[in-house]
This record gives sequence, structure tokens and C-alpha cells, in this order.
Amino acid sequence: MADDAAIRADVRTGAGADGSAQTEPSPTLPRLSLSRLPTGAKLLLVLSAALLPLALIAIFATLQTTRLTDSEARSRLRIAATESARSIAIELVGDMTALRVAVNALDIDPADAPSCARAQGVFAQQASVGARFEIADRMGHVLCGERLPRSTAVATDAGPTASIVPNRGLVLAISAPRKDVVARAFFPQDFLRELGQPTSRATTFASALILDDDALDLEPLPDGGPLQRMETMRTELGIAGLALRTSVRSAPLTSSMVVAMLLPLLMWAAAAWIGWFVVDRLLLRPLRDLRREIASFKPGEEVPVPPPSRLPAQEIRELGETFRTISRTVAEHEAGLEEGLRRQTKLTREVHHRVKNNLQVIASLIAFHARGAASADATAAYAAIQRRVDALAVVHRHHFAELEEHRGLNLRTMIGELASNLRATSEAGSGVAIKLDVDPYLVNQDVAVAVAFLFTEIVELAFACDTAAQIRVSVKASEQEDRATLRVVSRALLDGDTLRELARSRYGRILEGLSRQLRSPLHHDPLVGAYEIAIAVIGRE
Repeated sequence: MADDAAIRADVRTGAGADGSAQTEPSPTLPRLSLSRLPTGAKLLLVLSAALLPLALIAIFATLQTTRLTDSEARSRLRIAATESARSIAIELVGDMTALRVAVNALDIDPADAPSCARAQGVFAQQASVGARFEIADRMGHVLCGERLPRSTAVATDAGPTASIVPNRGLVLAISAPRKDVVARAFFPQDFLRELGQPTSRATTFASALILDDDALDLEPLPDGGPLQRMETMRTELGIAGLALRTSVRSAPLTSSMVVAMLLPLLMWAAAAWIGWFVVDRLLLRPLRDLRREIASFKPGEEVPVPPPSRLPAQEIRELGETFRTISRTVAEHEAGLEEGLRRQTKLTREVHHRVKNNLQVIASLIAFHARGAASADATAAYAAIQRRVDALAVVHRHHFAELEEHRGLNLRTMIGELASNLRATSEAGSGVAIKLDVDPYLVNQDVAVAVAFLFTEIVELAFACDTAAQIRVSVKASEQEDRATLRVVSRALLDGDTLRELARSRYGRILEGLSRQLRSPLHHDPLVGAYEIAIAVIGRE
């Protein structure tokens, strides 16, 4: 037994292999919070945590595919932008180089026809698409080419300058070192568009020449809508601060892509909700309804089973039927017990009635024999027996009166009736003085019978010693909570030869037996003339 206790103690304290005590880890706050959640909420959380990684993996795969498509689009854009910028730069640099040579020659000799002819030969091929040039002196006289509209391009000797004519083309200007001769060249939009077209046309590109804040669209793209995404690259041409901006469409945010990205999340939410809905409707809610019905069950009634529409689970329906069968069985047993109790009460009443009648018969017989007694001592003996039978009848009558309430017999009313009977049947008649100071304590029938006989015997002893002595009876609280003290005081109970003789011959053994029945010692104070005993009580009115 000691070893088993030690083992249980080790298990509770979590003793380690080395014998050191290891206390059990206290539950963490999240675990306590989770334990307070209902089963439906726990199920929803578990399903959400289990399915969310799958949804995130699907979204990541979709995003990765989109990134690969964007990377491929950027690669194609880089190739196309480099090729277009090189073609435009080569053409513009070559034309402006030819113009620089012609401008320098005409600055030295305005009548240098060969230089002008060479410049016209360079632009002869572009002239068919609208490209033109002019070389003029400081006064504005055209030395070579054809006159161009005025532009914002200002020629300098540091290098060519550029000006964009919106929706028309590009103007480049260059001057001689002495700035006496200036050359301007106009390149139309269609010519530049043709130059900027890459050799590969598998993908549609958008391109534009950029000069500061101005732009000349070479290859526009149709509007792709608000979800259209673009990849753009800027390539410097290396002439007059011009740059080529090239754009290509990335993978658009189409409805299918949006659905592909949102579908995993929708499937995750739908799966978690469907799992919770099914378990809640098929299992948890019917169990709650059944628990509510069982909680409202009262003994003697049947558990009402909810209709089948509210109990979709067959197992729960069978559980409800089982509870209903059990409640029906309990109700039948309750009815049987109630019927048995009614019969028992009726039988008890009949027994009490017969006992009362028997006591009355005995009392009548004693009275009949007392009247025919041959001596006074015999009459007194019959009277003593009569008083004891009356004491038993009083207890029986009080017990029968409280049979329905089962609260116990009231000592105040019982001792009061006993005292009245004793005064009425004593030899001294009604002149016997019995004063009562009894608190309304309640006792069971066994204690009441013993107290009634004890009280009668002590009063009989007092009458036998001194019929004129006053008797005081009290029942007061004792030191113990479930006890009360019965005390009978009279001068007739003072120590004397008569008292000792009667106690030895007749009353002593009876009083001792009654005290044993009350499970408490009976104390006699010969100097005060008092008998005292503690009796068990069950309450107080």
C-alpha cells in the first residue's frame, strides 16, 4: 500500500529518473482559450488551418507563372528596343553627318555645288517618304535643299539639336563653326516608324521618341482596358538627347487570372464552411437540442424527442429514442413507487389507528381493574401503570399527527400534554405543581418515547417522595449543536432515605435503562435535587 501511494505521488509530481520532482507544465493561455470555444468553432479553426496552406500553394504557383510570363515579355522587349534604337540612331547619325560635311563646305564656299549635290543624294532615298532638309545662310537664304517650316530646334556648333513636331515628325538642326550656315532636317513620323520596326513582328510593341517632356508616338498600342499591364524600357539614341521608349504588354489581369488567384481562397473558405456546416447541422445542433430537452426533463415525464427533420443523424435519433425509453421506464417506476407509497401510507395510518385503539382498550382495562382493586396500594399501582400507558399514547398521537410532514415531534407540546395528564391522574389531583420551561425542539420518535417514559418516571419518583413538592422541568440548548438538556428539579429529589430506597428498589434500573436508550448518562445532583440528561434533537421550530 505504501509503494502504491509513493507511485501515485511520483505520477502527480512528475518525478524524473534521478528522483527530482518535476511539476506538470501548466496549460498555456491559448490552450485555455481554445478549450472554451464550442466544438463548431474548433472544427472551423482546424479545417481553416489545414486547408489554408493548400490555398497559399495554389496562389503562389499562379503568381510564379505570371512572373515567368513577365520575365519572358521583358526579354522580348529588351531585344526589340535595342534593335529599334540602333536602326533609328544609325539613320539619324548618318544623315546628320552628311549634313555637317555639307554645312562646313558651304560655310567656306556658298557656291559649292558638289557638296550640296552629295547632301541631296543622301536624302534622295528618304525624300520618297517625306524626309527633307534645308541649308540656309544667316540671312535665311536657302543654299541647298528646300525650305522647311520654322521649328524650335536651334542649331549650335556643339552638336545637333532636336525638336519634336507633335504628330508630324522630328526636326534636327546643326550649324557650321562660324554659325553663318545652318542645316535643318525633317524626318516624318511614318519614316521614323518604319525605321523603328524590329525584324520580329511576332509581338506587338509600342514605341515613341522622347525629348524631355515631349513625345512622338511611332507605334501606338490599342487600349487594353483597366486590367492591362505594360512593360516599358527607355533606350538612349546618343543624338541630341533623344531616347526611344518601347513598351510591350505583359500578361493581362484577365478574369481567368483573377479567378485562378481567388479560386484557392474561395475553395479554402468554402471547404472550411461546408465542413463546419455539415458537422454543426448533422451533429452539434441536434446534440444541443437533445441536451436542452434532457435538461428540462422532470421525474415522471417522458423526454420529448425532436422531430426527425431536426435530427438528421440516425445515431442521434437513436440516442434520443433511448433517452425517451429510459424516461418512460423511470416514469413507470416513479408511478409504481408513488402507488406503493400511497399504499404504505394507508397501511401506516391503519396501523396507527389500531395501535391507538389498542392503547385505549388497555387504558380502559387498567381503569376497570383499578376500580375493583382491594387496597389503596393496588389502586396506586394501577394508576402508575395508567400514567405510563397515557405517556405512550401521547407520543403515539403526536407521531401520528406529524406523519405527513416528517419533521419530528415537538418536545414543548408533548411534555406539556404529559404534565397535564400527570397532574390529572396524580393522587394529589390538580394541586400538583409542575412548571415548564421547554424550548420547541424537535426529536424523532425513538427519542420522544424514551423522553416521555423518563419524564414520567422522574415525576413518579418525585410524587413517591413528596406529593406536595413543586416540580420544575426545562429543556434548553446544550454545548453540542445537535443536543438539548432535559432538566427536572424538585425538593422531592433531594438526597434522602426514601429517595435512595425507591431508586434502588423500583426506579433506578428503569432510569438507567432509559438513559442507555437515549445514549447519554443521566446525572443526579442530590444537593440541588435535579436530574439532568442530554438528548439528541433534529431541529427547532
